[in-house]
Amino acid sequence: MKMKRHSLTKFVLLLMLIVVFFVLNLLLGTVRIPLDDVLRILVGTGNPEVSAENWTIWSNIIWSSRVPQALTATVAGAGLAVSGLQMQTVFRNPLAGPSVLGISNGASLGVAFVVLLSGSLGGVALSKLGYVGDVAISVAAIVGALAVMSLILFVSQKVKGNVTLLIIGMMIGYLVNAVVGVLKFFSAEEDIRAYVVWGLGSFARVSGDQMLLFVCIMVVLLPLSMLMAKPMNLLLMGDEYAMNLGLNIRRARMIVIACSGILVAVVTAYCGPVMFIGMAVPHLCRALFRTSEHRLLMPGTALTGAALALICNLIARMPGFEGALPINSVTALVGAPVIAYVLFKRNSRFSE
Repeated sequence: MKMKRHSLTKFVLLLMLIVVFFVLNLLLGTVRIPLDDVLRILVGTGNPEVSAENWTIWSNIIWSSRVPQALTATVAGAGLAVSGLQMQTVFRNPLAGPSVLGISNGASLGVAFVVLLSGSLGGVALSKLGYVGDVAISVAAIVGALAVMSLILFVSQKVKGNVTLLIIGMMIGYLVNAVVGVLKFFSAEEDIRAYVVWGLGSFARVSGDQMLLFVCIMVVLLPLSMLMAKPMNLLLMGDEYAMNLGLNIRRARMIVIACSGILVAVVTAYCGPVMFIGMAVPHLCRALFRTSEHRLLMPGTALTGAALALICNLIARMPGFEGALPINSVTALVGAPVIAYVLFKRNSRFSE
């Protein structure tokens, strides 16, 4: 009972953190907008003390930029964190993450084919096509990620060991990177720049109808992933123990990998390959809840990932910066110390 009360308190605190950082994402930026005016814009009322021109500009900043960024960061952070937890559980490897099986690399390959070859074959760089180009990039990333994931699922039926599957996934990632390197060599400079910018990751790329579709997809996928909490508990105990309890190891492993891969594919398609959140957040969540029970860790990891992504997005476009920093630069600065601290603390505890 005491454990449940403590866990409930931590969930409430995480929800409060998400709300606080979500509001800060709406408040802070290159243009300062007072809190009361942000609230008026959100509820649709005006402020007679502010000129009509400024009010229109502020409303456009809030609804066209800051709200989509904050929502995208929230659901993307939750999806990447849950995907990382699933990968670390399946492979029983603390360094496993959403990109461990080359699924993110598959998304990058799909985007590379579309972006790097568009100028060479079509004569028009995809980066100049605006909304059509953004949709093409998203579709290409999803197709590439799902193609690699299908290959991984096929291989997982042929091999028994998690380590073997992990190594095969890494080799697929290296192979994909080699193909991308060849495509870069034969591509125009403008196309290469567009591909590099996409690879830096950004929560600001999603807006309008794309943002609504992305949020709706993630709102469906995340609860479905939570249904895998019980099989993941059994997988964590070892294959023999799980088989004795009647779990079909191969099928459970395939389903968890598929869930994780689809989450990574969708997030990568809309935001680019965002690093470190999927690897760091599960460690942070285990340290916070002090349990390996996935019925607590799955929602806890989703909330922690959402909060961390909002923090990273806030740092990326803090006042004083022109534009926004690449999100991967910020996630590395935040995620790497978290992993180092948690692992150091765990080793210190075990050595006592």
